[in-house]
Amino acid sequence: MTIQQLRYAITIAETGSFNKAAEVLYIAQPSLTSSMQELEKELGITIFYRSGRGATLTNDGAEFLSYARQLYSQYESLVEKYGNQSYKKKFGVSTQHYSFAVKAFVELVKHYDSAKYEFAIRETKTRDVISDVSTMRSEIGILYLCDFNRAAITKILKSNNLEFHHLIECDPYVYLWKGHPLANNESIGFEELRDYPCLSFEQGDTSSFYFAEEILSTSDYAYTIKACDRATLLNLMVGLNGYTLCSGIICEELNGSDYVAVPFRTEDESGSRMEIGYITKKEYSPELTCQAIHRRNAKLSGHKARQVIDFTYSSLSKRRIGQICCLGVK
Repeated sequence: MTIQQLRYAITIAETGSFNKAAEVLYIAQPSLTSSMQELEKELGITIFYRSGRGATLTNDGAEFLSYARQLYSQYESLVEKYGNQSYKKKFGVSTQHYSFAVKAFVELVKHYDSAKYEFAIRETKTRDVISDVSTMRSEIGILYLCDFNRAAITKILKSNNLEFHHLIECDPYVYLWKGHPLANNESIGFEELRDYPCLSFEQGDTSSFYFAEEILSTSDYAYTIKACDRATLLNLMVGLNGYTLCSGIICEELNGSDYVAVPFRTEDESGSRMEIGYITKKEYSPELTCQAIHRRNAKLSGHKARQVIDFTYSSLSKRRIGQICCLGVK
């Protein structure tokens, strides 16, 4: 069975005649008849009754045509979308729950005509970030490594033919709302946080501590609350005086100015550092790179410097397609 045969059958049904269908299709009537006979033989059914008055559908033929029309309609949709150069190019980013990545996505979309490009950003679980890039649902994924999860995550990346590209290392910060009793502290340690809920992002029932988005996920917390999205997590910070441990890279433009990042005080400084980066398919790396293009002294969320990171993408002629983040660097 071929797409051409489906088109022939649909046209015969619409015109009610092999002769008229042949004229519409610009083919010889014997060729059309032969093609339909081959199709009927392959399917083991009779599609049309032929008579001097034309061609009418049999019961089997009517049922067959209902499926044929659906299939041919999908074929036409594919041709319309991909059969010429007018279809939209796609660029997707999957990321852990980082506001700076969303800010970057906003800037990206502003720089390009949405009528020509189809962009997607997916804030999701760590495992899904890896899966999305592995299956090319997204071109890149943004996540972090630390001493605790590095070996496990690197092994998973390798098995999926992915590689990690370094962006920045940062010390841990306590992220909380500005009305929190500890918000004005110069630094915060574990002993001061024991009376408050530790907030974290849900990673699924089958996940492990290696997939946690928060640093020091195996530490002994008095009590924890999990959330699935960033908005809920921020609401819990305000409603319950909750906190989360993060990179200290925050975006006031999106999260608002009601939240602060306070340096986290820990005895093991080396073991608590976060390395934020992006992952790609190995063979895809030459086409998509992420690079720091400049640093300058500027106040950003209480930090001393700003680093702007850009994506370059080969199918966009290696032009800048948007800022990935404004990173606060201690």
